[in-house]
Amino acid sequence: MTTALRIRDLASAVRSKNAGIYYITFDIMFDDWESYRLVRDANVITRESVAALYGIPQDQVVTVVNHDPGQGIKVTILRRQSSGSPGDPDVLGCQQHAPLYDIEVRADGATVSPGVRGS
Repeated sequence: MTTALRIRDLASAVRSKNAGIYYITFDIMFDDWESYRLVRDANVITRESVAALYGIPQDQVVTVVNHDPGQGIKVTILRRQSSGSPGDPDVLGCQQHAPLYDIEVRADGATVSPGVRGS
């Protein structure tokens, strides 16, 4: 039986922020190379997985970048509506990162689908 680890247990910081009026960017940062490499190599943070997690079309996931020197992963998505427009629930985009917390990676590095609890 292999243990699944969640991003919230592996990352030192997970945050979201406004990246202009049409984008939100997410930073997933790690304090150690092993945790970063485990998540990077498991390939659990992809356009497909982010789109599924946020309920958006894949073409609205603008970038997913693994940044080895910084031990971090950056994801940028199109906002559902422009920042500050009527009905915008989060002008600064800083409350959008929580769904990323539950992405799971098996301790052996095998891929686990986002939102699926590993065995």
